[in-house]
Amino acid sequence: MIVGVVKESFPGERRVALVPDLVPMLAKRGYEVVIQAGAGTEAGFLDAAYEAKGAQVLAGRDDVFAKAEILVHVRMGGANPERGADDLPRYREGQVVIGAADPLSHPEAIRALAERGVHAFGLELIPRTTRAQAMDILSSMATVAGYRAVLWAADRLPKFFPMFMTAAGTVAPAKVFIVGAGVAGLQAIATAKRLGAVVSAYDVRPAVKEEVESLGGKFVEMELETAEGEGGYAKAMDEAFYERQREMMLKVVAESDVVITTAAIPGRKAPILVTAEMVAGMAPGSVIVDLAAERGGNCELTRVDEVVESGGVTILGPSNVPSSLPYHASQMVSRNAVNFLLNMLSKPENPRDRDHVAVFDLEQEDDIMAGTWMTKGGEVVHEAVLEKLGATTEGQA
Repeated sequence: MIVGVVKESFPGERRVALVPDLVPMLAKRGYEVVIQAGAGTEAGFLDAAYEAKGAQVLAGRDDVFAKAEILVHVRMGGANPERGADDLPRYREGQVVIGAADPLSHPEAIRALAERGVHAFGLELIPRTTRAQAMDILSSMATVAGYRAVLWAADRLPKFFPMFMTAAGTVAPAKVFIVGAGVAGLQAIATAKRLGAVVSAYDVRPAVKEEVESLGGKFVEMELETAEGEGGYAKAMDEAFYERQREMMLKVVAESDVVITTAAIPGRKAPILVTAEMVAGMAPGSVIVDLAAERGGNCELTRVDEVVESGGVTILGPSNVPSSLPYHASQMVSRNAVNFLLNMLSKPENPRDRDHVAVFDLEQEDDIMAGTWMTKGGEVVHEAVLEKLGATTEGQA
């Protein structure tokens, strides 16, 4: 099977779906790799590096689409709403297409892929299982976002993060409050602690208290009902819940120098957790970094990809945060994609069968493939996407 990688067309996207060092891993298992010239340049991976590892560099995008049987994207379909449709005429029936697709926010883009007759797999839909962790792009990219958010906050804050004891007196450490202790939040906690800040965190899932404390953060207790959903994710709650939550957070936010929010639910608008009233209560010079800006923002005053100043408080609403660290973000997302590709190879009935020759197999029963498969035989087949389209598998058939 020939795996193709093209330059990402999403505006401002600097990542690449496959890094040179992983080409031999695919070649060893029978895959060939073709890549569009310049696809990895913005992430720091030159064409010569791909050729040195055994990939074939092709001049144009059309050349890659024409030759590849499997296409791996960082962003495709709904994850590339402005330019993703440009590639639709290039897909051909039976091709396998893999990447982030934002299917629950843009289900119509998945229907468009189905109409091209491709087998499309959305990597955001990876099951939350131990076996699937190595393919989980959401966790990988959340790690990048949590780290970067703290650095942006430290750059904007007119204070030191750590405590300093100097001849001019003692400088108190910055107080950082993390809202949401998922992967991004936990990475933000760890990074802020490494920079010497005093860190506290809140999450609607009490079960994460131990993880917060293990990283040196203080878990903020609030008397609210548990909001843990399937797979350990926080679930969406009603507005009454968020109103009570905001009331309890008011004092904590006011005492913080930095607030980093991370609460986003796939396919839904992000809940408002930090109100304009809370922002008004913060000291001038304070910083808010809203990692949910792409989904509407957790802060009432956030504007996506803008810096908002309100009463001396700086509010950052960045989008596509992983692209700001394209080298390592590309390494991580391509490792996830390669692990997914290797999982698509046939598996021996007996794990001890050393003579088994693995081949690309779409017909095998596999929970990871089944959980991420969005389009097949010209139809949308993923139940959650069908629900967003207002259909059911039975109705479509």
